[in-house]
Order: sequence, then C-alpha cells, then structure tokens
Amino acid sequence: MKASSTILGILGAAAAGAFIGVLFAPDKGSNTRKKIKDKSKDYSDNIKTKFDNVVNTITSNGKEIIEEGKSKLNQVKEDYNTLKDDVKTVKSNY
Repeated sequence: MKASSTILGILGAAAAGAFIGVLFAPDKGSNTRKKIKDKSKDYSDNIKTKFDNVVNTITSNGKEIIEEGKSKLNQVKEDYNTLKDDVKTVKSNY
C-alpha cells in the first residue's frame, strides 16, 4: 500500500505543478482553461488506470490465495480421513 500511496502522491504533486505552471503561463484565458481541462482529464485517466491496475492485482492475488487455501483444506481433510481409517484399523485389531 505504501507504493500506491507514493505513486498517488507523486501524481498529485505533478498535477499541482502542471496546474500552477499553466496558470502562470502567458496565454489567453480560454487557452489556459482548455489546457487545464485537458491536463485534468489526462491526469484523471492516468489515476483511474493506476487504480484499476491495483484493484486487478489485489483481485487476482485474492483468487490465488483462496485457491491455495482450498487446496490445503482438501489436503487436511484427506489426511484426517486417512488418520481416522488408521485409528479404526488399530481399534479393530485389539
């Protein structure tokens, strides 16, 4: 989570820097507003893409963990049933 926070911080700082740079640039107001709008859209699209990547990574890792847990649970069940059968065998021999 620290990496994603760092990335978001860097992106936020870059957006603020770009915003301030555009505001102080010698250009017509309409051009400046268009630049701000375009940059804002670019940054929001970039952040959305990064967020989607993080969500996909978490989702895929979660699925892997669940599958591994199911596999281990099935192994424990098999071991338990084997042990139970062994105990029955030992009991029947005495």
